[in-house]
Amino acid sequence: MTAPVLLTDALQELRDAVAAAPLGLATPGRDATARTARAVVDQVDDYLLPRLRDLDAPLLAVVGGSTGAGKSTLVNSVLGARVTAPGVLRPTTRAPVLVCSPVDLPAFSGDRVLPGMPRTTGEGDVAGGLRLVPTEALPPGLALIDAPDVDSVVEANRDLAGQLLSAADLWVFVTTAARYADAVPWDLLRTAQERGTALAVVLDRTPPEAVSEVAADLAAMLQRGGLGSARLFVVEERPLHDGFLPEAQVAQLRDWLRGLAADQEQRAAVVRQTLAGALESLDGRVAAVAAGVEEQAATAIALRDAADAAYDGARQAVGEGVGNGSLLRGEVMARWQDFVGTGEWMRSLQSRVGWLRDRLGAALSGRPSTADSLHGALESGVETLLRSEAERAADRTVTAWRSLPGGGALVAGREVELGTVSPDFAPAAADEVRDWQGYVLELVREEGAGKRSQARLLSWGVNGAGAVVMVAVFASTAGLSGAELAIAGGTTAVGQRVLEAVFGDAAVRALAARARADLDARADRLLAAEEDRFDELLVVAEDAPDAAGRLRAAVAALAAARRSA
Repeated sequence: MTAPVLLTDALQELRDAVAAAPLGLATPGRDATARTARAVVDQVDDYLLPRLRDLDAPLLAVVGGSTGAGKSTLVNSVLGARVTAPGVLRPTTRAPVLVCSPVDLPAFSGDRVLPGMPRTTGEGDVAGGLRLVPTEALPPGLALIDAPDVDSVVEANRDLAGQLLSAADLWVFVTTAARYADAVPWDLLRTAQERGTALAVVLDRTPPEAVSEVAADLAAMLQRGGLGSARLFVVEERPLHDGFLPEAQVAQLRDWLRGLAADQEQRAAVVRQTLAGALESLDGRVAAVAAGVEEQAATAIALRDAADAAYDGARQAVGEGVGNGSLLRGEVMARWQDFVGTGEWMRSLQSRVGWLRDRLGAALSGRPSTADSLHGALESGVETLLRSEAERAADRTVTAWRSLPGGGALVAGREVELGTVSPDFAPAAADEVRDWQGYVLELVREEGAGKRSQARLLSWGVNGAGAVVMVAVFASTAGLSGAELAIAGGTTAVGQRVLEAVFGDAAVRALAARARADLDARADRLLAAEEDRFDELLVVAEDAPDAAGRLRAAVAALAAARRSA
């Protein structure tokens, strides 16, 4: 008998959504979320889907428990055959052993149960695998797995034990009179209670004189933990006979297991209990994964906001640097003086515009190299401003990320690389600034086309007129004072008046505004490309908002499928 297709399809979709949960950022809850997600995927793969597809398959009981609890000896003694090797040194039981009737061997030889584990029927351990041991000592309908220690010092053993327990129809949990109150076993027992797993507890190696006291205490603990329905078996500490526990100590457990094997209704009841509990537990467990994914999304937003703030600050600083006149100092100021002939221009401030225009034309046509020098100085100044602010933004982003959840791990080992501009920034900035200058010259050329004054404009040189427009973009009383204001501001005003005589004042203002807007756009493009380096690190969480929604939708779809089953 199998479950309805709708139910298995819904479970498969939920499993795939959990497996794909984006958990790439080192958030505070990431490790716990990843463990929960892995446990859900393992249980769906190893137990839920296989069991739903074959409800009549043999019952699988996993014998697990604490280190040194005597699980292997107990299994051998219950069966009256040496099917698994007890270990003297710890940790032992590296590869789990599945014992079943020869009749049931085909049911466990394929990938129906624990599909990710290779099988062998030979002797010895199989790394990461499952050793199948058929024996007539076990009746058909029931299989036992001797699992690694749940509290092994070897992490791989602990993980494997947890995976096997999630794949079980029935847990046979083995502990001892000395360790039954340990924290690790009770963590697993609570997991059993939360998942509704059918459970039996074996209190092994119990001193005969303490059986009543210890058994009563353990029974009370099980009751308080919501596990009062678990079957409790007590095995006294007695000498072994040829490696086996005395018959009287294992008879009760053996009879109970054989009864399950022989009674299809009892087996079905155990399967229904564990199956229903496992399915019901998915709501809360997948909700926890969804919450962890939402934490990823929130963390990515915080990191992206920090980068945005740093680079927005860089954009603002570039804009201020362009508009406050600071670029008209030093080399640019010297080239500007060379270009306009400072003395000549300042003596001409009181003269009429027409005469100034002719004077400018003579200067531009007679000294073409000064415009080119001014262009070069402006280019260098703008590039320096862009690089300085881009480096400051990169450093601020790295500093901010190191202090934010998830950010430190992303930049670890790359602080120097990410804390400055990328290797491509300098040539890209140079290209953008040169292209901007070409854009300004083209604006001047286009504005002069078709005008009656075109011949005069061309006689001055487009480079010269363009230089005046460029300096007009940078010249502002903010940042300039004294002689600088007189030289840069005054001569720019004269140059602007000359251009206004050719183009008209509205056209000149429009030229300067368009030139500034284009420069701002190029700066924004350069800084955006630099910020992309940080955005690329957040790709691991870009699907998180949608993934959280898919997880919740998958839980709802599974619930609907269960109701209709």
